[in-house]
Order: sequence, then structure tokens, then C-alpha cells
Amino acid sequence: MQQTEHYNAIASESSAVPTLLCGHCRSTLSRSRIFRNEEMRPHNDHCQTLALCSADDCGALNCCDAALARLDDPDELFSKAS
Repeated sequence: MQQTEHYNAIASESSAVPTLLCGHCRSTLSRSRIFRNEEMRPHNDHCQTLALCSADDCGALNCCDAALARLDDPDELFSKAS
């Protein structure tokens, strides 16, 4: 089995819309690939929100907790379309 590397997502500083960036390649994380941890519990027990990077050459698993904490309204991220 291949070992999955975990990265920490980054909150975009210059975006008018709440945006998270991949901690590995800095690509925008699609809102459709951000999950509450109860859906992916086997992958990461210490992180409440996870995101999978959709960049072709990346695919990193990102913990989004710290990045979401930096946003004024993290639930807004989930309510907006990708």
C-alpha cells in the first residue's frame, strides 16, 4: 500500500471569495473536493476538514482546519459553488 502524504491547506490572502490553496502545489482546492472528516475518517483522524487536490500532477490530501480558522466565515466556503 502506498503511503499518502498529508499537507496543510492555505487560505488565499488576495481572494474576494473564500479560497483554499493546496499546501503542496498551491493550486486552488475545488469546493467539490473538500470533505468533513466523518466522510473520510480512515484517512486522517486528527483533522476535521480534508481536501483532495485536483491538479493533474499533485493529488495531495490537505488538512484544512488551520486555513478555515483564518476565514471570517468558513461555512461560506461550503455554500458557494465551485
